[in-house]
Amino acid sequence: MAGTTRHITIQKDQKFPQLERCTKCCKNFHCPFCMASIFKPSRPDKVKLHMKSHCNKAVVHGDIATYCKQCPQCGMFYRYQEWKDRLHNFNDHIILDIPLCLTLRNLLQVHTSVSRAVEFLQLTTGVEFPPPDTMLDAYLQFEALTDHEYKYSCPTCGDHPPVVIMGVHKQTASPLSENDIEKPPENFKGEVNLEEFWESLSKEMICRGFVANGEHNPFAVPPSYHFWAPWIGKNTRHSDTVLNTEFQKVHTSSEILNMTVTEERLREELFKQKDDVIRTLCIECGVDSTGSRSDLLLRLYKELKSKQTYVKIYSKIRSASGGWGVIMCPCGIVYSLKCNLCAESPQDFADLLLSWHHMPNVIIYDSAQALAKHTNLRAPEKLPFSPFEGCLVEPTQANKELARCGQLKASLPWLDEKTRGTVPHGHPVTGSADHYVLCAHFHEGSTDGDVLRKLTLVPQLADKVNSEISEKLFAQMKKNDYFLDMSLPSTHLFQMRNIIHHYNENKANKLSTRSTKSFGSNLLTEAVSESLTRSTDDVMEDTILTSLMVLSGSA
Repeated sequence: MAGTTRHITIQKDQKFPQLERCTKCCKNFHCPFCMASIFKPSRPDKVKLHMKSHCNKAVVHGDIATYCKQCPQCGMFYRYQEWKDRLHNFNDHIILDIPLCLTLRNLLQVHTSVSRAVEFLQLTTGVEFPPPDTMLDAYLQFEALTDHEYKYSCPTCGDHPPVVIMGVHKQTASPLSENDIEKPPENFKGEVNLEEFWESLSKEMICRGFVANGEHNPFAVPPSYHFWAPWIGKNTRHSDTVLNTEFQKVHTSSEILNMTVTEERLREELFKQKDDVIRTLCIECGVDSTGSRSDLLLRLYKELKSKQTYVKIYSKIRSASGGWGVIMCPCGIVYSLKCNLCAESPQDFADLLLSWHHMPNVIIYDSAQALAKHTNLRAPEKLPFSPFEGCLVEPTQANKELARCGQLKASLPWLDEKTRGTVPHGHPVTGSADHYVLCAHFHEGSTDGDVLRKLTLVPQLADKVNSEISEKLFAQMKKNDYFLDMSLPSTHLFQMRNIIHHYNENKANKLSTRSTKSFGSNLLTEAVSESLTRSTDDVMEDTILTSLMVLSGSA
């Protein structure tokens, strides 16, 4: 409780505060712990007798006693929780001051775990702190009780951005096997109530202060296919019911697999695997496992022509947890966040996009063709990606040759100025009902089907959208892997949403202070300038160091 004045209900050696005669409303003596409406002012002997009942119900820790309070209507005793006094009561024994909680929050923004922060404070102050895991639980309870909106929206792009960038951070994933994931009931259709799920996670964090260490938490949320939801801002999502069809990955047929996970994509995933995984795959597929890494990959590439080997390799790679999928606007604000229980695929992003109230007009994704095919298969009555299955122009051989030669341009004028008139199902910002899936710069033209999905073909987007902005976020988030990967799935999930929320808020505050606020092409110019500014880490460093000095100096 560094840097704060001890509240009157916290007393040393169980001593009562000195009684003083009232000079405001009467001439009697008040109970220092109760309001006058609960215990009427009286003679000193009666007040002292009443105060003994407080002593009997006090929580004592060492030489400190915390006196509880009683509801005047139902008589229930409830915990001391005085945030107005800048204190957070975790479990009646551990009480954090709010400046410490805010410092832990800011330290997480610069990739410093709670355990490292506790170690630093112990070394600096010479005071012994509770165990790091307990401090983490106390901090997460504080965040769960804080009234966060989790807006996940950009002040420049609004709640419905017309252009988004999608990506997945594969390194941040809890080590789960299929046996750790609860199977869905037979009638599960892939729909989850987002608010109920995240409210359950918050209850788990809060309840950790009410159960003894090692005891079962009745509000614990285990990973399951039927109760595991992404986070999408309230104004961006269609409703509280969102899609999560990951359970279908377990039973993906080879025909659907071929349509949604291309051979080129599977080669890319193979190339990212570690040497021991590649060697094991060679053995399981009956391929010679001797030689260099390049030799092994070439042999596996040849075997991908076999459907049986294709599915086996995909299943092996899919068995790893899939990390975090995000949807961002060009300014770098995260709009959607999903923790994949299995390896990421276009199916996960289709779930997110189909849960949005207004699907973006332009989506930038490294597996553009696979995403378009999968999403259109799921909604054949009204194809989400049209015209031309999300390609910029009709996929004729002539157009492909022009694109390869750099002689093709596909203008999207509604990115500059909203389409006049009313277009059925038109986007609220652009007015257009067209939806395209384009490739990021470093994936352009990697397959024959992607040549008409080049970002550089669109004059309004070329050199104006930083398609690597998601990679920049992941490069920062990777610095959190050392503590997130060691946590429980529910802790991992709750903490990640909270970290990204504060990341969004810091970024949004910088955007809000700028003088230029407009839509269309100016929005894209804003995104370019944003990508050139200092990182969130640099901006916050001075504030955090100041907070630490204040804490260590006042402890």
